Parts: sequence; structure tokens; C-alpha cells
Amino acid sequence: MTVSEDGYAIKALSRSTWDAFASLVEDNGGIFGGCWCMGFHPDDDPNDDADRPNRDRKYDRVCADSAHTALVFDGDDCVGWCQFGPPTEVPRIKNRREYDKSGGGAPDWRIACCYVGKGHRRQGVATAALTGALELIGALGGGRVEGYPEPAGDVSAGFLFHGALSTFEAAGFRRDRKIGKHRWVVSRNVDPVH
Repeated sequence: MTVSEDGYAIKALSRSTWDAFASLVEDNGGIFGGCWCMGFHPDDDPNDDADRPNRDRKYDRVCADSAHTALVFDGDDCVGWCQFGPPTEVPRIKNRREYDKSGGGAPDWRIACCYVGKGHRRQGVATAALTGALELIGALGGGRVEGYPEPAGDVSAGFLFHGALSTFEAAGFRRDRKIGKHRWVVSRNVDPVH
């Protein structure tokens, strides 16, 4: 566990933090129509039954250590997160067709979904989540990290699934190329932490 500059505790999503994560998701209507932060995971897992609820599918990924997420805690409450993973774990990004056409090699890690619960937005939670994800990536060996944010002024905060461009730039990401009307590919290197 680490503590952000704003005093939030950062913990990895795991069996021990599942209940707090699940409470945040349930308190916010399952997140985006019941997604449970499954939208960026592959949908072609031959061992997965597509009729199973996303809650169960997400928990199975957590137990299999194939759902990497930095959770932000305010006391005992999970108030937000930043999902990340290697491209095989989170292959489904917005504007994928434009991304594939734009060139560039595959990153070591992707920042997939960023979420801040209602009542906690504009309080540094997204920054803490992204910083926490980068720290966890460093502990997992580091490498080149990509994100796919949009400028916050161009998109409603409730639809910034990939995060705000300004948050990524403040965390040291640089703009690589545009892949949509408002969406950017941004990247930075994260050193391994031993």
C-alpha cells in the first residue's frame, strides 16, 4: 500500500480488496450499465460463459490475477480506480481501428479504464489512481505505458473512461498521436522498482 500526496491510500485490486471495489461499483449502478470494468478485457475467452454476470467474470479475473487495477481508498472506502494491464489483458480500447492504422509498436502496459465515484470527483482521486497504477507497473517490472485520454473540456467527465489528457500529462505522459476526434495516444516509460 502507498499513500498519495492527497492522503489517499492506494491498493491493488485483489481478493482482499474485492469487497471495497464491489461496493463502489454497486453504489454507482454497476458502472456504465453493468460493465464492472470488464469492457476493456477480451471477450473471446473460450473458458468464459458470456451469459455470466460481469460481476462474476470480474471476480474470476481477480482470482486468476488477470485484472490489474490501482484502487484509491479514502479511509475504508474505495472511491476510484485506474485499470491497467498488458495489451493481452486489456486489448479492447476505444478508437481501436484508428489506433491500429496509426502505427507504433505495442506497449508493455496499457492504462484502460479510469473511474471516480460520484461525490469524489475533482478531489485528486483520478491523479492518485493513475500515480498508483504507475507505481504498481514499476513493481511489476516497468516498461513503456500507453494511455488513451481525451481533453476534459471536450468530453463530459462521466464519459472519460480512459481518463483526462491533463491528468496524464501531469503524470509525465507525452502525446504520441491522435486516434479520434478528441482521443490521444500518450506514453511514458516506467522504470522497474526492485
